[in-house]
Amino acid sequence: MPEALRPVELRPDGSALRCIDQRALPAQVVWCELTSVDGVIEAIQTLTIRGAPAIGIAGAAAVAMAATRDRALDSLTLRRRLLADAARIADARPTAVNLRWAVARVLARVDRTQGDGEAIAAAARDEAAAVLVEDLAMSRAIGAHALALLPDPAVVLTHCNAGALATGGLGTALAPVYVAAQQGRGIRVVATETRPLLQGARLTAWEVQQAGIDVTLIADGMAAAYLARHEVSAVLVGADRIARNGDVANKIGTYAVALAAQATGVPFYVLAPWSTVDVDTPDGAQIPIEERDGDELRTLGGIATTPPGVAVWNPAFDVTPAALITAIITDRGVHRPPFDLGRP
Repeated sequence: MPEALRPVELRPDGSALRCIDQRALPAQVVWCELTSVDGVIEAIQTLTIRGAPAIGIAGAAAVAMAATRDRALDSLTLRRRLLADAARIADARPTAVNLRWAVARVLARVDRTQGDGEAIAAAARDEAAAVLVEDLAMSRAIGAHALALLPDPAVVLTHCNAGALATGGLGTALAPVYVAAQQGRGIRVVATETRPLLQGARLTAWEVQQAGIDVTLIADGMAAAYLARHEVSAVLVGADRIARNGDVANKIGTYAVALAAQATGVPFYVLAPWSTVDVDTPDGAQIPIEERDGDELRTLGGIATTPPGVAVWNPAFDVTPAALITAIITDRGVHRPPFDLGRP
């Protein structure tokens, strides 16, 4: 099952981050060894590593790698250099709050650590490893909470990839799918292709198929028709940032799926670790939305699909209003509207 995949993991000695190059899937399974902070930043920005929890794990690992690289320096100089590297790592992608959360977590551990550079590096590596271990535990908890809301058998529709590849190895939106399969329950997945980078077609369809679970692929524009014409138990999506009021930023196209789910009476669930909840962001209007290179939309598989120089608007994410969300499911449980995620 996916937990054995471990798509992103720090070497125990802090020398390198091992990851699957998600750009190569499904044609090839290519493993990368990233040996520098700049290499990890580039991997996050180019979507070699993608998915909010996964880039959080990678960000924590990159801080640990920086500390390990500079462990021979005196403590004060090491800490100053580490702060500079951490700022660059945290800025690699602006929307997914897990990245900043994970970087800040490792820095906080460093702040609490006394001793020389070796002690600081060891503490940073320990904290980065804990981020991965806890991610797997959070995914299992999300899967258990969400599965209680699904019938047996169930058909779920998902957008983008919020499975093993997007996390430490189990998933958020797909966690209940894998838990259901482990328990022998009937489960089937309908995956949207997710233009412009086809994360649903390339990644979700691949990993679900690898797990031996029935999956059907549809184009993004087919989601509303599919929800209207077929029995779908629920829509399950992940999140890159959840505002305090329950507005959710996720892969571009999620908002449209949420509207279709509301129109057809299908429950729309958002599944994410609690670290994705940003209590300092009051609502979705305050979430920064990353805009990516227009060539991602002008081409498909390296082949031009538009007239030369056509103008492109290419946001990586959109915001689904809380009013369209049936429940937000985190490792802490099921949160229902009206959402006030800033409460203890």
